Amino acid sequence: MLQLTAWTFARIFPTTAGLPGLDAIDARPLIRQLTAEAPFTIRATLWVSVLLFQVTPLLTLGIPLPARWLSDARVDEHAQRLSVSNVYLLRQIMLMLKTIGGLCWGAAPEVRQKLSMPMYEADSGRWRQS
Repeated sequence: MLQLTAWTFARIFPTTAGLPGLDAIDARPLIRQLTAEAPFTIRATLWVSVLLFQVTPLLTLGIPLPARWLSDARVDEHAQRLSVSNVYLLRQIMLMLKTIGGLCWGAAPEVRQKLSMPMYEADSGRWRQS
């Protein structure tokens, strides 16, 4: 599931002019930390959203293939159509992926450096105790 989540985030947050995307950054450590510390409902919703992103090209593009088997252009079109769908639950897939993926993207040292933001300090691992 980790690999599929990282692949999905890389397609939703691609590198653009001047900013690295999650396609250029190894997001797996950030995803691991997030899923280790997040409540079960967040983890479950993320996993369901990733799986639904994979199977919904049938609904958005009329193509009965998983998103992972599509070209980058088709995946981008699929993500765009999910984002603007008239079906609320389909839009929620993208909202969840953009929210959690955005947390991973914004925490990446490469992104923070490019945006001239201070790096996060090392995690003490004690957040539940404070």
